[in-house]
Amino acid sequence: MSATADHAEERTNPAARLGFQPGQVVQEIGYDDDVDQELREAIEGVIEGDLMDEDYDDVADAVVLWFRDDDGDLTDALVDATTYIEEGGAILLLTPKTGRDGYVEPSDISEAATTAGLTAAKSVSVGKDWSGSRLATPKAAKAKR
Repeated sequence: MSATADHAEERTNPAARLGFQPGQVVQEIGYDDDVDQELREAIEGVIEGDLMDEDYDDVADAVVLWFRDDDGDLTDALVDATTYIEEGGAILLLTPKTGRDGYVEPSDISEAATTAGLTAAKSVSVGKDWSGSRLATPKAAKAKR
């Protein structure tokens, strides 16, 4: 049963689909009242710990960045987020879906990621109101271990 259950979880749990692993340190940036609490809980369940807040001052394995159109400059936010992650780490950029307040155009995400030196590895629907883009540093993309 466990092998089947593990595969089923990967298909149904967005945190598992996004590649989070037990024991990872994940920093969360951009938390507000509108975030997807189920996704947050799913990530904490997979990593077997709490998400670190914006005040966390050590290096993380990954960053979850909630970003809305009126949050400022996306490129700056992505560059700042890269300073918090280990080499080989990833940024999960979460933006509101089409038609939701704070929606960010895919072309804006692509341009900001490229300017910040990141590569989009995967895009996925992560909830009814949020879309996710998994972004990696070029070193991370080359250093797949």
